[in-house]
Amino acid sequence: MAPLRQADSLEKGRGQVGRNEGSAVVAGEQSCAEQLARFFPQAHAVSVPVQVTSHRGGAAHLQEATTVEFSSPRHAIFLSTLPLEFGDRVRLEARPQGYQAEASVDALQYHEGRKAVAVRFLQGVCDWVMKRS
Repeated sequence: MAPLRQADSLEKGRGQVGRNEGSAVVAGEQSCAEQLARFFPQAHAVSVPVQVTSHRGGAAHLQEATTVEFSSPRHAIFLSTLPLEFGDRVRLEARPQGYQAEASVDALQYHEGRKAVAVRFLQGVCDWVMKRS
């Protein structure tokens, strides 16, 4: 029997599974951030590099570099490894422009070991995070 050279597509759940020489690839599955974005109908896909600083934990602020993947005038959604919970306050700073915004965690989505975070801007509308990808 000859090895598979072209992907065989099998329908499974919401996506397509293709096999190519023994490896499986899932296409069409929503990412963690996309799953969370469906609860924010005004959000659209963007790509804005940011530095996220958590105000949690007293004087020692935790930081990470990530990318805002979805945004609306009042919300931003990004993947995070920070120990954030509902209601936590964070600061987003655009890299390298330096624009800043204070925000509060409105929602979290966990999926396959990843965490997406939706934050609401505390000062109201935030234009700089609306840059489309």
